[in-house]
Amino acid sequence: MNTKHFQFTLALTAFLFINAFAQSNFVKIDAADKYYANKDYANAALLYAQVVNDTSIIASRVLPYKIQMVNLSIMPKDAKKADAVKKENISSDPKDSTNKKPAEVVKDVPVKPDSTKKAPKEPDPKTVSKYDHVLYRLASSYMLNADYNNATLTYKKCVDRNIYPDARYYYAMCLLNVKRPQEALNQLEAYVTSKPANDSLAKIAVKKEAGCYLAMDTVNISREIKVTQLDTNVFNKGNCSFAPSYFSGSNKIMFTSARKGNVVLDPKKEDAEYLCDLYWTELKDSTWSKAVNMGASINTHVHEAASFVNGEESVYFTRWSDLTPNEASIYKSKMMNERFFAALKLSDNVNMAGYKSMQPCLSPDGSKLYFSSNRPGGKGGFDIWYCSIDGTGHAGPAKNLGAPFNTVGDEVTPFIHAVTGSLYFSSNGLPGLGGLDIFKCELNPADSVLAFPLNLKAPINSSKDDSYFVLDRTQGKGFFASDRVECKGGNCYKIFEFLNQPIKFDVSGIVFDAETNAPLADALITIIDPHGGSDPVFIQSDASGNYFAELKGNMDYFMKAQKNKYLGSSASISTKEKTATEHFQQDFLLAAIPKGEIEISGIEYDFNSATLRPASKANLDKVVDLMVLNDNLSINIEANTDSRGNDKYNMKLSQARAQSCVDYLISKGIAQKRLFAKGLGETNPLIKEVDINKMVKKSPEWEAAHQKNRRTALKVVGETDIKIINKGQ
Repeated sequence: MNTKHFQFTLALTAFLFINAFAQSNFVKIDAADKYYANKDYANAALLYAQVVNDTSIIASRVLPYKIQMVNLSIMPKDAKKADAVKKENISSDPKDSTNKKPAEVVKDVPVKPDSTKKAPKEPDPKTVSKYDHVLYRLASSYMLNADYNNATLTYKKCVDRNIYPDARYYYAMCLLNVKRPQEALNQLEAYVTSKPANDSLAKIAVKKEAGCYLAMDTVNISREIKVTQLDTNVFNKGNCSFAPSYFSGSNKIMFTSARKGNVVLDPKKEDAEYLCDLYWTELKDSTWSKAVNMGASINTHVHEAASFVNGEESVYFTRWSDLTPNEASIYKSKMMNERFFAALKLSDNVNMAGYKSMQPCLSPDGSKLYFSSNRPGGKGGFDIWYCSIDGTGHAGPAKNLGAPFNTVGDEVTPFIHAVTGSLYFSSNGLPGLGGLDIFKCELNPADSVLAFPLNLKAPINSSKDDSYFVLDRTQGKGFFASDRVECKGGNCYKIFEFLNQPIKFDVSGIVFDAETNAPLADALITIIDPHGGSDPVFIQSDASGNYFAELKGNMDYFMKAQKNKYLGSSASISTKEKTATEHFQQDFLLAAIPKGEIEISGIEYDFNSATLRPASKANLDKVVDLMVLNDNLSINIEANTDSRGNDKYNMKLSQARAQSCVDYLISKGIAQKRLFAKGLGETNPLIKEVDINKMVKKSPEWEAAHQKNRRTALKVVGETDIKIINKGQ
């Protein structure tokens, strides 16, 4: 063979070899793109990674986004296999029941059928190289499959190559998920200050910056809560487990699990390990019993998940459609003796065709059904919605819970605490530690208004997705699901139990002089149960005016501070409806007892009479409160008249009026020995007669002067020592 012929043959062989591998990559990309479009991110990542790691695709070479393949005979065996498996096994939505992960392509992939994650926006494929397209898709596939370590590395490459501005945002989210909040904050700041065209994502990024600060603040770790991952024999057996809920009491738990043994139509074609069914287990002698599949009345060959049990009557749960992509609906099954009847799909008010309605939860009184949905009309992706339930069980029109609960992000897994009425839910649109965080909104029982969402912090929340929070009636323990545990192919939802330390309450403060603001030592603080169920608690302020006392839960308290030569001060606090440890701060300002009289305004009598008018009694009630608060004081009730009329008559009338006031106070429970009636007639005017005579008779000024002299006042005339009263004295 001559040299030229040999060189030509070698070149042709090399060309055909390289071309074959290049075409095989296009086949892989085409197959991976289809996996990606069908939300099978695990298999998409597998094929994209093979392409990125293959040197036959050159980064600098700009290629058309899609190439028509005409010679499939050169396709490598593994790509053929993946494509064949894809055509045979992939559903239109990998979150529905037909998504049985093909073992030939990837195994042990986490199943999260309630996932709200959406594929990131992408650059125009005509503007980037094929390599950049694949690299960005690979990063997104890793992130959407909760493989945050690989996603972080790959998104960094996308940022370094400046593939797409939004890549920096998703890089930051992955950094937050791998517990690198400072780096995440830096990337978010760079993204926000670049003034990206994606305005909605920029707004979310600002909130995520607050979440970075939250994650960096070690104060936000609650050390009063113990979190434990539950065992792998009952709860966390198999691929993944999530959505715990109480079932017939706090000792029975219903939950969702993807594991072997789940209900399938054809075990040869479907892998039960990747199908979600509902299970239940019971706590007996500190041990959870073997998990029991809820059976064919509830579980079918499609995904069932996220259940809520309404007492002993029925169970609500989510079921995925086996016909319509991206659709999930809420069903209800009647229950009798822990046996279930065939489930019925709820009305169109709850379930909207073509959208997902899932994660049902009833209010404690059964009047409202809360759920998460991505239906139109919300604030963002998934929102919390609710329907009113009438006496027949019919659900009214769905209403959005609105701001500040719903955001442009996703809000999911609502739970209403049976006793306090507090709302718990998960969100990735509010400042958090990363992924979905669990939030709490306390219910104000006075006006039934929910408070602003409060992040439950670590260790309940983590840098990953945390959701499906439930809490027992006593608030001592509960459960939630989290994908903080790494598994092959990403992160898997597992069920965790948490134990609250006993909720504690206390009150502290300082007693001050109201005029000088100087702290008052040895002041007596009395804490009283106004309902009489508990004995009073007595405390004295220290040399710096400080005091401290522990309180009981579910109590109303009346508090008062007293000190000799001062008028007492009072306050009220309550630990009722409180769902977390709280430290109350209550300071007291004590005013010195006046040496002169204290006018009691608004005391009126009938003309030429000592009979109290109704308005006078209302004002005297304030004196009752004063005497109860200052139970160490004795007072004079002093009645005065103007100078008109006979002096002797005025003296008699004023004495009668003072006595009327004393009699009223005695009728309200004030001890007679603490009260003295003193009529002063016209002997103690505020405005002297000589000054009144200078005024125009019967003018408004003249009448006002006489009215000022016709007054009733009190004067402190006695004071006993204030001291702590021991029980039994």
